[in-house]
Amino acid sequence: MARTAHYLLTGLSLDPGTALPLHRQLYAQLRTAILAGRLTPGTRLPSSRLLAAELDCARGTILLAFDQLHAEGYLHSSAGAGTFVAEEVPDHLLAVRQSSRREGGGERRVRLSNHAATLLANPMRHPPPGSEAPFQIGQPALAEFPRELWAKLTAETWRAPGGARLLAASPAGHPPLREAIADYLRTARGLDCRPEEVIVTSGTQQALSLIARLLLDPGDPVWLEEPGYPALRPILVAAGARIAPIPVDDEGISVADGRRIAAAARLVAVAPSHQYPLGTVMSLARRLELLRWAEGADAWIIEDDYDSEIRYRGRPLEPLRLLDETGRVIYVGTFSKVLFPGLRLGYLVAPRALAQIIVCAIPLLEPPASMIAQATLARFIAEGHFAVHLRRMRHLYAARQAALVAAARHHLAGALTLEPDDAGMHLVGYPTPEWTPDFDDLAFADAAANAGITLSPLSRYYAGQVRKMGLLFGYAASPPEAIEDAVERLGTLIGS
Repeated sequence: MARTAHYLLTGLSLDPGTALPLHRQLYAQLRTAILAGRLTPGTRLPSSRLLAAELDCARGTILLAFDQLHAEGYLHSSAGAGTFVAEEVPDHLLAVRQSSRREGGGERRVRLSNHAATLLANPMRHPPPGSEAPFQIGQPALAEFPRELWAKLTAETWRAPGGARLLAASPAGHPPLREAIADYLRTARGLDCRPEEVIVTSGTQQALSLIARLLLDPGDPVWLEEPGYPALRPILVAAGARIAPIPVDDEGISVADGRRIAAAARLVAVAPSHQYPLGTVMSLARRLELLRWAEGADAWIIEDDYDSEIRYRGRPLEPLRLLDETGRVIYVGTFSKVLFPGLRLGYLVAPRALAQIIVCAIPLLEPPASMIAQATLARFIAEGHFAVHLRRMRHLYAARQAALVAAARHHLAGALTLEPDDAGMHLVGYPTPEWTPDFDDLAFADAAANAGITLSPLSRYYAGQVRKMGLLFGYAASPPEAIEDAVERLGTLIGS
């Protein structure tokens, strides 16, 4: 059965106010759609009566346009069946169109902004969507997610009485979800926060974007951990910030270096519980030093509680916000890393005065997150499913980390060293001096990608001078047998 191009009814428009006759306007629009491939060969057009009624014109206008297209070979008709796009559009027209595209005749040169050029200068390499290549960063164990339970909660959310679920979400987020997050943070992280201080976002990046655009003026310096999360840089640059990469040592971000590099910074973004990508835990002395600096500089601290829930030994570390007595810390978290990336839900916890400002600004700056997803997640947390899932994932990821460490010691000994970590979903492999003195993590990651293995080069996480080379192994999504096989293949690659 031929496909009918009903979408054309909203894609065409006629303007009686121009000098060009209406039938020529319609002829030109249909001809362009055919040559551009939007109307494919064999597509049946709506009847002339239907088009005339939709375009509010005489049927004769439609017939004149159709007759011209018939004469030029773009359309053909079949008695009783309708009007169709020709199976073979005139070859010379297609040849002209294709050759002009090849030569760039119809292409406009794209002039990028300085921000876009900076953003695209050093893109991160990502596997194709749906890829199951081992060691992807930030990928949870999707096969272990309780999909049937989530589907059941989603279906019940859709069937809830009234139409509230179909409306746009509140700028601050679905109230039951804000309450569930506040309850969870009080219980699991010891944060004394109230629902009105919690704002639901579409993830960590949206939270940072909101904060940066409300608190920063163009040219304001911002401290970022070095190395650190690369996705934060373009967000801050878009807000006009001046990035100040501050080295991370064994105690966390170096406040002394920060004072020296950009003493007047307005904002600092840190992950004190488990720094990304190195996994460093910020010491108590360094936390207090950072808070003292922020108070003296009248600066804000964004605390990204990255991987705080995925801890294998002892209780999760206390957040920096618990030490904050002057309301300087904005706490940020995400559910996408621990549940599934497509969820795109996170949150921020801000001092009440700032939270009220953010709520007022959200409708002007950012669209709210999906209402259905928020309502489903609220139940998932409130009914205890989130806590159960986290406990299962901690045991699962601990076993997978152990499998990775054991496989690396067996197959990569003498080349890469991977040490176990008390938290997180990835490990960093560092090259040994005896393997190669001039190790290039970018080149090795490309070679591994050609072998179907996704490794993230540590050098890409630096905004300034690269101080360490290494490779990030995300182990959460890979079962032990897949880890063993992939590490063995890497050993073969190293030995080749």
